[in-house]
Amino acid sequence: MKRYKLKVEKRKVLGKQVKKLRREGILPTNVYGKDIKSEAVQVLEKDFLAVFKEAGETGLVDLELGDKTIPVLIHNVQTDFRHNLLHADFFQVNLKEKVKAMVPLEIVGEPKAVTDKIGILMNILSEIEVEALPENLPDKIEVNVEALSNIDEQITVADLKAAEGVTILTETEQVVSKIGELITKQAQEEAAAEAAAAEAAKEEAAAQAGEVPTEGEAPAETPTEGEAPKEEGQKEPEQPQQPVQ
Repeated sequence: MKRYKLKVEKRKVLGKQVKKLRREGILPTNVYGKDIKSEAVQVLEKDFLAVFKEAGETGLVDLELGDKTIPVLIHNVQTDFRHNLLHADFFQVNLKEKVKAMVPLEIVGEPKAVTDKIGILMNILSEIEVEALPENLPDKIEVNVEALSNIDEQITVADLKAAEGVTILTETEQVVSKIGELITKQAQEEAAAEAAAAEAAKEEAAAQAGEVPTEGEAPAETPTEGEAPKEEGQKEPEQPQQPVQ
């Protein structure tokens, strides 16, 4: 397995003052590990990015700190909402002790179901947890999906092949990739339910507004100004007869 080198320096700037370091192109970092005291260090951001792009979080990095060389893994890379680097940690490892790490999955090939326009490929997991000696950690695990040819066919963690000395810790029944319908039944049902709910809301709003009278029903009469509304069954008052002249 390829090992990478990265030169760092002890860091004296701490707390909120590290903003100044970032403006100067320096990334604040820490070295920590089992049975060792955490140490504040710093590294040129461009150098860190070049190594991290290749090593990721599973590649073994030889950290050069003064006259010491420390084997580490890159952990806890933090960025802001613009994806600008804020901080990173270096986890010191014992080359003779196994470590746990998240390894990315790489999808290989095109499923027959997609080629034949039967279904679509749905990738559920993007990484899995493994355990191995630091020098045996894989940078990725390939997932060949070419054999998937029918709806609901899937690949689970149990189907993945890891190199010798690498133990997969993620639950074996978890689905990695599967073939879904071009338009899923769930999507159809949700669309139908939304349409029905919209129609019901429209009818209810119209009923509450009272804008449309029931078929065959005449609209209520509006009383003339100054005239009291008549109650149902109430007779018109008789007009007094004029006296005969």
